[in-house]
Amino acid sequence: MTAALRLRSFAKINLGLEVMGQRQDGYHELRTLFQTIDLHDDIVLRPRPRGIVVRCDHPQVPLDGSNLAVRAAEALKRHGRVGGGVEITITKRVPVGGGLGGGSSNAATVLLGLDRLWRLGLGPSGLHPLARRLGADVPFFLVGGTALGLARGDEVYPLRRQVHARVLVVDPGRPVSTAAVFRRLDEGLTPRENSYTIFRFVSRDLEGENAFSVLSNDLEEAALSQAPDLRVAVERIRGILKGGGCSLAALSGSGSSCFGLFDDPRKARRALKALEASRFKVFSCRTVSLEAYRRAWSRSLGREDVGVGAGPVKERTSWRSRTSRSSRWTTRS
Repeated sequence: MTAALRLRSFAKINLGLEVMGQRQDGYHELRTLFQTIDLHDDIVLRPRPRGIVVRCDHPQVPLDGSNLAVRAAEALKRHGRVGGGVEITITKRVPVGGGLGGGSSNAATVLLGLDRLWRLGLGPSGLHPLARRLGADVPFFLVGGTALGLARGDEVYPLRRQVHARVLVVDPGRPVSTAAVFRRLDEGLTPRENSYTIFRFVSRDLEGENAFSVLSNDLEEAALSQAPDLRVAVERIRGILKGGGCSLAALSGSGSSCFGLFDDPRKARRALKALEASRFKVFSCRTVSLEAYRRAWSRSLGREDVGVGAGPVKERTSWRSRTSRSSRWTTRS
């Protein structure tokens, strides 16, 4: 294949995140609920005779070997013993340093795209070990949809019931260092063996507000303590989102982006206007289900059997949630 490959690199939010303690490998033991949203970067992969080059329109994105997309290409090139190279062009829309997984998504997108471009035939299952070595969030983007993340967040279990909702993502314009947030968290972190908030959410009916009200983000206070100026902005944003009738308002990951989840499009539109009137940068999005994520990749790669979301992931039947037909939330398999 010699033609350029054009791909969408979707963002994620964390509907809930629990930090259980530090692991012996230096990482943290996590429980999180990942959710893909349709906010995305655009990535173009162009074959070249040799070498890996990255271009990006965002000044804060590195153009050297520290770029996660470059590291993904280099890892796959070594693994597949590929002689040729690639030019990676990234058009950024996902806020940088916002806790939305932009860099991890770029890396996973490059893995999936180059697997096709270089005709390696690894698929998500074969790419999973490479993704885990690149970063804890990267494996999720081989899956997409609504999924449970365990261990470092790199053990991904797609949920049978998928959340379908409107999402407002607000970028305060204040990037936060994930490493700095975890360091601050560690100062007061007490290891815990049991926390059932996320498991309770997964196992119960998704009945709208009551279901989402049990979720929280353990990184939020550390992030806001790390950046006191961010706290002021987040409190204003959360007030507008909750006042607008959202069912969940939280920081995503380690921040700094906030999101509000809405079951009513009219409420979402009103909250969007209020946020824009307060001069916040807002992205109006939708959640992307597991099946929609698979279809998007099938179209992008020009094949029907890409199987994104299959392979290195599992469904655990004891964690499947059932939904009442009367629920206003649309939660389909």
